Amino acid sequence: MDSHFWIAAADRRSRDRAIAELRLPPVLARVSAHRRLRGPYTAAGAVLRAVLPDALARRSELGPRHHVEILTAAPEFAAPEFAGAVPPMRTTLEHRDTSDARTRYQARLHTMRISHGLADILRDYLTALDDGPRTLLIDDVADADPTDQEFIAVVLRRLAPEQLTVVVATGAGPLAEPPGPVSVSLPTTLAERTRRLTGYADRPASHGTGLDGLDGLDGLDATAIAEYAGAFVGTECLSGDPWHQAAYGSVTDAERARLHDERRRQLLGIDEPSLLLGAVPFHAERAGLPPAEVAQVLRHAQLHCKNRGLYHAAVEFGERARAVIDRSTDPDLWWEITGDVTTSLSAAGRADEAEQWYDEARAISIDPAVHMHAAYGTAMLFARHYGDGRRDSVRARRWLNQAVAIASLLPDPKERAFQSVFQRNGIALVETRQGRPEEALRLLNEGMAWLDRELAPDEQLLHRTGLRYNRAQVYGMLGRLTEALADFTSVIDVDPNFADHYFNRGNILRRLGRNEEAVADYEQALLLSPPFPEAYYNRGDVRLELGDVAGALADFDRVLELDPEHVDARSNRAAIRCELGDLDGAWDDVESGLALAPANPYLFCLRARILTERGDTTAAYQAVSHALDADVELAEAWAIRGGLRYQAGDLAGAIADFDRAIEIGDSLEFRYNRAMVCQSAGRLEAAVADYRAVLAVGDDDEAAEELDRCLSMMAEQVGG
Repeated sequence: MDSHFWIAAADRRSRDRAIAELRLPPVLARVSAHRRLRGPYTAAGAVLRAVLPDALARRSELGPRHHVEILTAAPEFAAPEFAGAVPPMRTTLEHRDTSDARTRYQARLHTMRISHGLADILRDYLTALDDGPRTLLIDDVADADPTDQEFIAVVLRRLAPEQLTVVVATGAGPLAEPPGPVSVSLPTTLAERTRRLTGYADRPASHGTGLDGLDGLDGLDATAIAEYAGAFVGTECLSGDPWHQAAYGSVTDAERARLHDERRRQLLGIDEPSLLLGAVPFHAERAGLPPAEVAQVLRHAQLHCKNRGLYHAAVEFGERARAVIDRSTDPDLWWEITGDVTTSLSAAGRADEAEQWYDEARAISIDPAVHMHAAYGTAMLFARHYGDGRRDSVRARRWLNQAVAIASLLPDPKERAFQSVFQRNGIALVETRQGRPEEALRLLNEGMAWLDRELAPDEQLLHRTGLRYNRAQVYGMLGRLTEALADFTSVIDVDPNFADHYFNRGNILRRLGRNEEAVADYEQALLLSPPFPEAYYNRGDVRLELGDVAGALADFDRVLELDPEHVDARSNRAAIRCELGDLDGAWDDVESGLALAPANPYLFCLRARILTERGDTTAAYQAVSHALDADVELAEAWAIRGGLRYQAGDLAGAIADFDRAIEIGDSLEFRYNRAMVCQSAGRLEAAVADYRAVLAVGDDDEAAEELDRCLSMMAEQVGG
């Protein structure tokens, strides 16, 4: 196969006919992506259940390496029989039973990282099979949760059809994007990476039940109708069989409720956690249960999804829970559900919707706690969640001041201390955004001291650790790196299983010049998290500084595998390829990078270097001119132009360019090159000074030889 496929047809039978006409490799799995079945990762989880037992037998390292991805997409693998193969998720502070208030959530891109880890599992499993390509059939994609849309898009891009032919089946209509920003667009990916097949719905097909000649349900007795209705419910009401649908519609409301409750109980008996995120809530809503019981089922699903960073599903479950709950009889649960919807909307990048929910809560409730939390949440929309066009520190501060004022009136001293410090932490964020890190530091120090006075050492540990983490970041902004390092280390001592702590401490260690330790922290971050490009990129940069060119190249390769639009990784890989003599590979990276960032001065510099190596100095000069147009303070561009002028015989111009390069960013390479130009121009004293500057830092045989030559020439001039 040389292509993935997209089958767009209105019904399952039409899609089946289309699949049957394709000459596909052996089927690895056929799954449905309909989120009614198991919620987020319905398709991805089904794929794991189909392949993972054999994959773990062949590649045992996949379980430990990808345990976060596996247990997020298919929590069934937390069962005891897999304990030796898939280790449990390492518990971070917010998941401990002793945590009082959750104040930290997964980033929006967490699900994208999960998808990449799942794609890694498929790639490595297929490599282990090593017996030819396979086919993955994914149906009902139009009804997939955004997590599955991401997963499918990632697999389509990263796995070649020669290894895994992916067949995506949707309805005949256009495929909609999920609300809010998307990390990767499935409709766009399908358009770019699949061959679309349509037109199957018009072909005649036998119904296949043997009952096609009957008019409606005439001729069926009550028992047969009940069986058909039960069969429809047994498919989570997804069967496309019109007889099943008609039978379901013909029975009484009470009978339908009974069928749904029977199915709900049956699914609960299976004891697979992912069913609690899909089919079980669906049937609970239709089983005639008391509204409070239904709300608890939906609340469980909402909390699970919010805490795992599955934010679109968390919003949906919250909306469904609010539809059944009676606010007047349980206002606390109403606000908990509502507040978690707003949190999930904010984290998913849907700030406009979150603000509407906060406004609704303010209009409905007179509870001070609701107004305090809504004020803080609204402030965070303007401080961090809105894009640059709507971000507004002044409005954020107004809402934070209101939250602080309400918190100051709380009667319980401990609660007053916690809430006051929590709201002031938001003000500290605004201070940093407004360029006042010293004031932010003062607020954080005051808050930490207040909590130390009012709370026992183990109370509100998550929030107190978060304050220290925020202080470490502010110390980093202020250049107080030793203090930042101490705070990050203290945070890790308390919360050792959170990947971001190691990533951020690695950045501080790198700034301190402790590169080997920085690499170790980046590696620990990668062990604790699904793959994310930033950690690979930073490790690649440090490896390059340490002289590990092969390791750096591997890291930049990995970054671009995960994120082909990472311009800095493409620039760095191009530079390495250029140094290794792979001019064609470097050129490909440069041109790909410039397609993404047409004014990137570093890429223009690399283009100039490659063109110079190829002997096209005219085009090289044009490229470096573009670099200087984009960034006149880029030392490398001045140095490259100086080299080109030197080759053209313009020695004065070359010296002027190297002077400017050294003025902006002094380096031994620039000084050595300027020395050579000065030497050619007969400016021997200047050349001697530059060669000596190079040799003062370290041994350089060529610089020493040229220095001796310059000194000899100067001696001859004096003697003459």
